[in-house]
Amino acid sequence: MHESRHDRRAATMAALGTGRFDVAVVGGGIIGLATAWEAARAGYRVALVERGDFACATSSASSKLAHGGLRYLAMGNIRLVRENHRERQALGRLVAPHHVRPLPFLVALRRGGPHGRAAIGAGMLAYTALSGFRDGIGRLVSPATAREYVPALRADGLTGCGFYHDHQMNDARLAVTTAMAAAQAGAVLLNHAEVTGLRTTRGRVSGVDVRDRLSGAEFGVDARVVVNATGPWVDHLRRMEDPAAAPSVRLSKGAHLVLRRRAPWHAAVTTPVDDVRVSFALPWEGRLLLGTTDEPYEGDPAEVGVTAGDTEQILGEAALAIEPDHLRREDVLYSFAGLRVLPGGDQDTSHARRETVISLGSRGMVSIAGGKWTTFRHIGRTVLGRLRGLLPERASVPGAVPLPGAGEPAAIGHVVSATLPDLPADVVEHLVRQYGTQSHELLGLGLRDAALLERVHPEGPDIWAQVAYAADREWAVSADDVLRRRTTLTVRGLDTPEIRARVESLLATPART
Repeated sequence: MHESRHDRRAATMAALGTGRFDVAVVGGGIIGLATAWEAARAGYRVALVERGDFACATSSASSKLAHGGLRYLAMGNIRLVRENHRERQALGRLVAPHHVRPLPFLVALRRGGPHGRAAIGAGMLAYTALSGFRDGIGRLVSPATAREYVPALRADGLTGCGFYHDHQMNDARLAVTTAMAAAQAGAVLLNHAEVTGLRTTRGRVSGVDVRDRLSGAEFGVDARVVVNATGPWVDHLRRMEDPAAAPSVRLSKGAHLVLRRRAPWHAAVTTPVDDVRVSFALPWEGRLLLGTTDEPYEGDPAEVGVTAGDTEQILGEAALAIEPDHLRREDVLYSFAGLRVLPGGDQDTSHARRETVISLGSRGMVSIAGGKWTTFRHIGRTVLGRLRGLLPERASVPGAVPLPGAGEPAAIGHVVSATLPDLPADVVEHLVRQYGTQSHELLGLGLRDAALLERVHPEGPDIWAQVAYAADREWAVSADDVLRRRTTLTVRGLDTPEIRARVESLLATPART
C-alpha cells in the first residue's frame, strides 16, 4: 500500500491544529528535540515545529564531538567538564553506541607553543580523573609514538603529545534519531514549518501561528507552554513575546573544512593555539575534518558561511602541527559554519563561558539560550524540570534510555553481514554506525527492491535505501535534507547534480509503507 507524502504531512498539520498541547517547542535543533523527547517521555502532549529541517543550522555544524571539553578545563570550568564526561560516556555506552564512538586524541606539543610538557601532563591526568579514568589515564607520549597514530604530524618542532580519549559522532544523524525518539514517545513533529506569530490568551502566550513552507497552508498550535529553542534566533522569538525585550545573547561563528584524506589517521589531533583556543584535525566519515574558528557574529544567522579568511585561518592553525602535504587547498571538499549562542557579556567569545540559560518571559514563554551537543540530554531534562512547575504533574521517567537503533555495533554488523553477505564491508559498517539496529528495517527496503542496495556514489558507502528510508521514515522532503543530513554524501564531497536530480525524483514518488 502506498500513500502520498503530501497526505501524510497534511495529517500531521491536522494533528498539530487539534486540541491543546501541553508543550509547543519552537526549534528543531538538538536542544528543541531533546526537550520534546524528555517532555513526551514524561507524559505531556508535545508539539514541535521547525522553520527549516531538523538540525539544519547550528546542530549539524558542530565539530562532531561528544567530549569532556579539554579547553573548558583550561578555563577552570570543572563542573562543566565533569558533566560533559558523564554525558558522553552515557551516550557511548547506553544511549547511542551506534552513533557515538570512542576516539583517541593527541594534544600536539611544539616548541614555542602556549603550553609546556608539565602543564599538559598535569592536564591529561586531571582531565581523565574527571572522567573517573573510565577511558584510561591520560599521559604524555613521545613524538615517535604519536606519529604511529597520525603519520601526518609534523616532525619538526614536535616535542611530544598528550594522549587521552573522547567520543565522536555524526551530529545530523544523532539529531534525526532523537527526533524519531521524540515521535515514538508521542510528540508530533513537523519540519519546514515557520512560526509567524505567538498566540496569547489573557496576556499569556498560549500557542503559535504556523505557516507550512511547502504548501503555504496556515494553522495554529495551542499549548499551555511555548518553549523557544530557536538557537541563534532566540531573541527574534523573544521580541515576538515582548517587542521591548533586550538582547540576551551574542553569537560566535565556528567554521570547519572537510578535506580529502591522504594518509591513515588513527587518532584526532588537538593543537593548542593560545591559552584556551585549540585547532582540531579529526578523522571523520572517511575524510579529514578541520576547525574551528571562534569570532563574534552580528549578521543574519541564516547567512552564516565560510569565508576565504576562515579557510586561511583554519589551514594555517592546522599547519602548526600537521604536514603541509595533508592540508592542500585543492583537497578541500566541503566547508560549513555554525553559530554558538553565548550569554551576553564583555569577554571575547573564545573566553566566554559555555552555559545554558533558561528564562521565563514576561508573558510566560520559556526561552533556552546556549547549550552543548554533549549534554543535550541533560539540558532537555533541565528544561523539563522548569516546565513541571508550569504544567500539571506527570510521572517521573528514568534518566537514561537508549535511542532508537541503539546496540553494540559489532554485533549488529555481524547480523547484517550474515543476512546480506554480498553487501560490501564498508557499506555494512557505515549503515551500522548511522542506523544501528534500524539497519534491518532500512535493508528490508533493499530486499524488496535490489536497486536500493546500490551505492549512491561509487566512492562512498551511502546506498539508495537510505534515501528511500529518509523520505519514508525521517521527514526528509528536499534533496538537502537527504544529502546533507540523512546521508553523508554532501559532507564527503559526493553531492553531484545527477545524484541530486535522482534524489528529487525519488522524493516525488509515493511513500513505501
